[in-house]
Amino acid sequence: MDRNAEFKRWKAQGLSKADLSRKGSVDEDVVELVQLLNGREQYFTTSSCAGRIILLDGNINGFEVQKQNCCWLLVTHKPCVKDDVIVALKKANGDAILKFEPLILHVQCRQLQDAQILHSVAIDSGFRNSGITVGKRGKTMLAIRSTHGLEVPLSHKGKLMVTEEYIDFLLKIANQKMEENKKRIESTKGLCSISPVVFWYPTDVALNSEVL
Repeated sequence: MDRNAEFKRWKAQGLSKADLSRKGSVDEDVVELVQLLNGREQYFTTSSCAGRIILLDGNINGFEVQKQNCCWLLVTHKPCVKDDVIVALKKANGDAILKFEPLILHVQCRQLQDAQILHSVAIDSGFRNSGITVGKRGKTMLAIRSTHGLEVPLSHKGKLMVTEEYIDFLLKIANQKMEENKKRIESTKGLCSISPVVFWYPTDVALNSEVL
């Protein structure tokens, strides 16, 4: 099977898979970008998260809370207010961590050149932690991602370790990062829309709704 035919098969399989994520659908802020990419022959998305503010409760392993062994107290893809965090913290029994996670978008590309073009678009839009990997079977993956995250411990063994004033301060920072993240998504979408190289082959628009 030639490389183009194999990529078409991978794309058909990828876009037909059921969404096994917590949310069960593509995040609103990244839907149009996902549609744009999936509507072209040389790309398809395999997973995505538009960016979110989360409050996790678990046990700190080293310097991080392991997501697979924790309780999700709060998840939002919109600006967050202090009262919501305070209410959620009352359910914490371990080490609660407030996090902002920027966009992460995984895109499988037909060939390395296609990945390099989209990688340049991502970098120009501010997603400077983006990278390309090539697997043993020739699968070329691009991860579009950024470094402007936030991770701060708020409680230890169920005891709040900071003031409400400090939580309000942290949320202002997290919300600012959320807005910057949205601007970068819009920039990526805009650059993709006007690029004659990235979008050379029009096809039917499709969605892959698996999110992180």
